[in-house]
Amino acid sequence: MRERPGGAVCEHCGAGAAAAGGAADAEAGDAPAHEPARDTGSRRRDRDEEGRARSARPRDGLGRPLPYGSPGVARQPEGVVRTPAQSLTEAQRLLDDGMPFHAHEVLEDAWKTAPDAERELWRGLAQLAVGLTHAARGNAVGGRALLDRGTAALAPYADAAPYGIDIAGLTAWARDLSGRLDGPGTVSATESAPRLRATGERET
Repeated sequence: MRERPGGAVCEHCGAGAAAAGGAADAEAGDAPAHEPARDTGSRRRDRDEEGRARSARPRDGLGRPLPYGSPGVARQPEGVVRTPAQSLTEAQRLLDDGMPFHAHEVLEDAWKTAPDAERELWRGLAQLAVGLTHAARGNAVGGRALLDRGTAALAPYADAAPYGIDIAGLTAWARDLSGRLDGPGTVSATESAPRLRATGERET
């Protein structure tokens, strides 16, 4: 997603390529959501002004790379500064639209700008979004790994969650989703989207 060049771990939510990927992804010719897309053709890697690798390939709503020239879903702009309420509202909109990959990117930006006391909170939310991404892509192993990491990161905030974040509800959601990954097939990203805030919390 937004890894350091050559890095095996997402620099923001800490998901390794091994946990995020899987045989099913590889067989489908699909780069895992936390593994930089490999370009085996003659194209040079797209890089930003600082020389960091940046995939120019279009991606679908779950972040899977599409063939060059295909219509894709625009990535979320990186480095957008939002208030916590704005981050939660935008991430919830993307989750509701079946785009947990993109919700993760919004939550990454929140992670980067959060005070130290809240960094694991936002990181945990990002990991839950990645867990849903992998679940919807049929990667049960990666999905369970990220759901477990996310709930572990959120656990210390259970008694005093800021911004109306529903830690108990998210933990129950992650447990339920993880259990459903034992069955055949994939889950629907839209139908399985979690609620980030408790019912009745203001959305703006």
